[in-house]
Amino acid sequence: MEGHPPVSNTPAEGPTPRFRSDVTVELVKSSAADSDVLWAARVSTAGEQSLDELQKDPERSRGLINYLMRDRHGSPFEHNSMTFFISAPIFVFREFMRHRVGWSYNEESGRYRELEPVFYVPGPDRKLVQEGRPGKYVFVEGSVMQHKTASEAMVLAYEQSYQAYQEMLAAGVAREVARSVLPVGLFSSMYATCNARSLMHFLGLRTQHELAKVPSFPQREIEMVGEKMEQHWATLMPLTHAAFNKNGRVAP
Repeated sequence: MEGHPPVSNTPAEGPTPRFRSDVTVELVKSSAADSDVLWAARVSTAGEQSLDELQKDPERSRGLINYLMRDRHGSPFEHNSMTFFISAPIFVFREFMRHRVGWSYNEESGRYRELEPVFYVPGPDRKLVQEGRPGKYVFVEGSVMQHKTASEAMVLAYEQSYQAYQEMLAAGVAREVARSVLPVGLFSSMYATCNARSLMHFLGLRTQHELAKVPSFPQREIEMVGEKMEQHWATLMPLTHAAFNKNGRVAP
């Protein structure tokens, strides 16, 4: 475009791009147990005596947790907290942050730090080909050539965009402006805090499962995040997780 010289072919100084096909999900802290559901539920009939649930084995009240899940009495599932550190491509976070109720987020900033060149390239097990029409489609395995084409095209685009980013930074352009050339395949990081009820709603939409009453069609990359979060949650609240599965994976 006239008045805008092309980007130089000489690479600017900077870190070497790296490529990933996985995601990172770490449980940073939690205050979440099946007993949290029980004392919250029992206050309606037991008042202050509901605190006795803190000293009891939640296993004895498995039936109550299942009843609350089945009949969708949802608020007792909100009295807990889990904070996750997540590293995933930006396009995953743009879908993730559509979930607002019961969630809090803080994400890495491209205004305040130089972004690292870590990019997403689908692994060989990622289904690449979409067949069917909108609302009625499936993804099927891609050929070796399709994987090769996708990977090579992504790597080339990533390297060129990050080179342009580095050249702008070296020329004194502000980070918040220079980041405009970076693609949504760039990895970002964030903290996400939720409760069991908001997580169940997320899992109901962002994972596929044979026990789900309502089908869901998530993008695989956000499903990978959801699967890792679910593993952590199932360890913290096994009775609640079992009731979620038993009742069709529908959030109460």
